Amino acid sequence: MKWDWSAVSDFMPYFWDGLLVTLQILVLGSLISFVLGLVWALLMRVPTRWVTWPVGAVTEFVRNTPLLVQLFFLFYVLPEWGITFSALTTGVFAIGLHYSTYTMQVYRAGIEAVPVGQWEAATALNLPLRRTWTAVILPQAVRRVVPALGNYVISMLKDTPLLMAITVLEMLGEARLFSQQNFQFTEPLTVIGFAFIVISYLASLALRALERRLVH
Repeated sequence: MKWDWSAVSDFMPYFWDGLLVTLQILVLGSLISFVLGLVWALLMRVPTRWVTWPVGAVTEFVRNTPLLVQLFFLFYVLPEWGITFSALTTGVFAIGLHYSTYTMQVYRAGIEAVPVGQWEAATALNLPLRRTWTAVILPQAVRRVVPALGNYVISMLKDTPLLMAITVLEMLGEARLFSQQNFQFTEPLTVIGFAFIVISYLASLALRALERRLVH
């Protein structure tokens, strides 16, 4: 086997297209998981089972079923009920929803780690409940859980190739397309493997920098 640099050059247009889609999935999926995970966490603190039981049941179901099954259900089953979205939209929503059930637990741990004295101080100052959450509790809770949230972003990056199963051409999808068209597999797969390593490393550096900034 001989390494073919011309194949790498020919693959690069495919690679940039796939990289753009991968980053779109990662950014949008992360935003959905962060926001929805916080919503789940807050709903689980509502003092009534009429709210906590359905939320707990839904999040447990989503967390304990494979992401691939959820992708297939959203992309192939929902259209039978007249609900249709593009493959990319479906993939972004599915990965965001799936990981929101994990970020929910991260937020829960962060909220519970806020000292009781902070709650008591907010009560003593007669702060409204909304103000207590937005100005006292959540800033401290989120600061504590940034490393864990960052780890899930990296995990989400590694799961983006699953979207190829519903025809989304992210990096692996583009590499597979190029390989099938040109019968060259080593070069494109090696390039995207290296790209995943680089993106994960850069993300970890950004996470450490953010963590240091929040600490200081």
